[in-house]
Amino acid sequence: MTAPSTFGLSTEARNLQWLLSNLVDEVPGVHSVTVVSSDGLMLLSSDPGHQSAPTAARKEGPRGSSADLATIVSGIGSLTIGAAKLMEGGGVKQTMVAMEEGSVFVMSISDGSLLGVHATPDCDMSVIAYHMALFVGRAGHVLTPELRSELRKSMESAQ
Repeated sequence: MTAPSTFGLSTEARNLQWLLSNLVDEVPGVHSVTVVSSDGLMLLSSDPGHQSAPTAARKEGPRGSSADLATIVSGIGSLTIGAAKLMEGGGVKQTMVAMEEGSVFVMSISDGSLLGVHATPDCDMSVIAYHMALFVGRAGHVLTPELRSELRKSMESAQ
């Protein structure tokens, strides 16, 4: 990928950004996607405000800000993890919030990070869940502490 946001990144980081971009571009109904670390920091973002102009069928994400989605994903993740502990339900695999004007999906990644998707209200939830599971399967084993550190620094320098 030759997008400016990947300049200077390792192959692993570029591959994750490519997978994230594909999730937005290829899955109908997806507005934006983000990956947040277990401590709530944004690691990756589809950043709809910096891509090509949205099509008529695709609006920008929550308030157009990937940081808003990362905050929401982190909060939902914390809440559901706490609820699972309280209910002795084991690890949280996936959370979905359906709203009148959209949906938010959160899926755990093996290292404690979270994948979040903001989608249209009429999206096919099973298709989105399937593609999220594919991303998690591909990303989970490469999100090493070194790669998380690289992604954090990349996100900080982009702001």
